[in-house]
Amino acid sequence: MLSRREMIRNSVMLGGVAAAAHALPTWMPRLAFAQPYNNPRGDVMIVVFLRGGADSLNMIVPFGDDLYYEARPRLAIPRPDTSGSDPKALDLDGFFGLHPALAPLLPLFQGGQIRAIHATGSPHGNRSHFEAMDFMERGVTDHHGGMTTGWVARHLATLDTGNLSPVRGIGWGAAVQTALMGASSTIALQSIIDYHLAGDVGFATQMMQSLMSLYQIGDESLYQTAQNTQSAIDLIASVDYQRYVPQNGAEYPEDDFALALRQTAALIRADVGLEVACIDLGGWDTHTQQGGIEGNHARLMAQLANGLAAFHQDMGTDMSKVSLVVMSEFGRRLHENANNGTDHGQGGAMLVMSGSLVVPNPVIANWAGLTPDALIDGEDLAITIDYRDVLGELLRKRLHNPDVQQVFPDYDFTDIGIFG
Repeated sequence: MLSRREMIRNSVMLGGVAAAAHALPTWMPRLAFAQPYNNPRGDVMIVVFLRGGADSLNMIVPFGDDLYYEARPRLAIPRPDTSGSDPKALDLDGFFGLHPALAPLLPLFQGGQIRAIHATGSPHGNRSHFEAMDFMERGVTDHHGGMTTGWVARHLATLDTGNLSPVRGIGWGAAVQTALMGASSTIALQSIIDYHLAGDVGFATQMMQSLMSLYQIGDESLYQTAQNTQSAIDLIASVDYQRYVPQNGAEYPEDDFALALRQTAALIRADVGLEVACIDLGGWDTHTQQGGIEGNHARLMAQLANGLAAFHQDMGTDMSKVSLVVMSEFGRRLHENANNGTDHGQGGAMLVMSGSLVVPNPVIANWAGLTPDALIDGEDLAITIDYRDVLGELLRKRLHNPDVQQVFPDYDFTDIGIFG
């Protein structure tokens, strides 16, 4: 018999099995046996969240606007036609350019496989990381939205695909992202390679049996949670990750972000019923020593670009059934600060990568300009495209969810024309 204190202690430890008892070998090929799970109705959606408020003005550089250079005498990225051999912005359309650290994505821009949406964001007007991320991931603009679930969770709930997979949604991290909160058939994984507690399959099995016994003592909902967790573990355990080889000569970098993308590619090819994956890349709160051409911000951009480029190459023609979106809770202020960095702003940028993009322009923007009267509070890039317009079109056109009003209630969508 277990005392209540022991039950609580064990439930804390064993509950970690759902999020930390992850662990098969790292990679996997397509399963050699038939799966009982339906494929997604449309694309697999991958949501990459840049946590910390990414400086979009130094990522998708408005080199055609002189005020950008006036506001950032140290951090501004040189124009593409700047003389000299130093790295400079990579021209996209004659007005916007890529930071040179994002150079691995330039061929994808040129080939129509990736697009930037500039001056976008959420109109919540909040510069708090916690609240801004919470609003955006729940799909609301204030605390009065009444939403306790995340927008991805509501998408999964409203799109009845008949998919009974226990891993319809995966959040790469120690805990399920807020965007996935409230969804059934989702699980948080730090890494598949850790899925069986440092590779000790026998110990993991014992722990899972204890978890099932413990939850059976409680109410039906707890036991169902344990059963769902067991199903997810069994499904992932049925796949041989060790022999997964990225296709088309793709080579992923050795970092956590690329690891999550590589494992996502493996799960997509395994046909386990995956519909959504959420991946975080943190460190974007660059108040100090942000750097311009080089520095902390450039290193983060290189990590992002190298991971995305490797994933795109790995997927090859399978990108026709994948849509990936990159977003952040807000942008940074126009003017650099005294610490060689930038402070919390509002308008930012999103990236979309898909094999089904139809918009010809590499950068989509209703550019209001950088004059003081065009900026929010005279200091932040104005938001002229709501992030929900981008996500709503993605859900409707690529994931074939006709009920986006339930995903983002009380919002009137504007079609941008990004996806075919």
